[in-house]
Amino acid sequence: MSSRAVSLHASARSASPSQSMPPGPAARRVFVERIKQLAEGAAPLAAGGDARAVAAARQLASLAASAGKGFDLTPAAPAAAAAAAPRPAAGPATPAAAPASTVSGGVETVQGEWLELQFEARRCIHSRFCVTGAPQVFLANVKGPWIHPDAMPVERLVEVAHACPSGAIRYRRKDGAPEEPVPPVNLAGVREAGPYAFRGQLEIDGAPAGFRATLCRCGASTTKPFCDGSHREIGFTATGEPPSGKTDMLPTRDGVLAIDPQPNGPLRVRGNLEIMSGTGRVVARVTSAYLCRCGGSANKPFCDGTHSKIGFKSA
Repeated sequence: MSSRAVSLHASARSASPSQSMPPGPAARRVFVERIKQLAEGAAPLAAGGDARAVAAARQLASLAASAGKGFDLTPAAPAAAAAAAPRPAAGPATPAAAPASTVSGGVETVQGEWLELQFEARRCIHSRFCVTGAPQVFLANVKGPWIHPDAMPVERLVEVAHACPSGAIRYRRKDGAPEEPVPPVNLAGVREAGPYAFRGQLEIDGAPAGFRATLCRCGASTTKPFCDGSHREIGFTATGEPPSGKTDMLPTRDGVLAIDPQPNGPLRVRGNLEIMSGTGRVVARVTSAYLCRCGGSANKPFCDGTHSKIGFKSA
């Protein structure tokens, strides 16, 4: 079996229940995405003609097709939450009256009956989980009010918010139900030709930053340390499948994750962290690291000092 096949096999087995997202549509979307990525990664192996690789590629392609067509992404609301307070079964696609909305510090806050939705434009990477998972709440390409929190059941809406990788969409419950849970494992996903996707109790530059963030690693973002999609415009080609290094299990896997962007340098990360490839394979488990954000390191995702040689500017 080739080294690439071994890598694919290992990535399929590496995720454990404790690394999973909370049950619900968000977790199921990630599952569908991972199956699709495995199928795409297996296709080049099949081109070599090896019978086992061809069979595996066909099976993965079939699983990806089945998951994409038939996976139920809309479960019933949890019984405990449903019993907490009566809620409307569903709302109209476009509420008659625009909900109350304010903008402060670049964050748009929209008031609903059951929760408050927040949208921070500079963090958005247009992953489209909002406009595809809750199209009646987040109205794409419209003039005027575009966020309508009461247009779908609140339990389904918070799952859509959890799926937002950048943390651009956040919420505050107004019905007494629990707020977004702290991730049980701190994770940093290395996206193919794209940003780092962090999940954890984040502090960026010493300030609380929620539980989700996508941070630039191509060096071109105009909203550093956050990703703004510039990696597509500059043709950034860094792999999302770096080789695995030290992966010994950490005694503790959660806790505050401090991310301090160094002036004209890398991201200094302190705290328990599992770095994952784009397909979920463990790349490294660390408690301190310097991650490249100039786009030039030969040892990605880690810094190798190239930022100094190429004159990287963080501002």
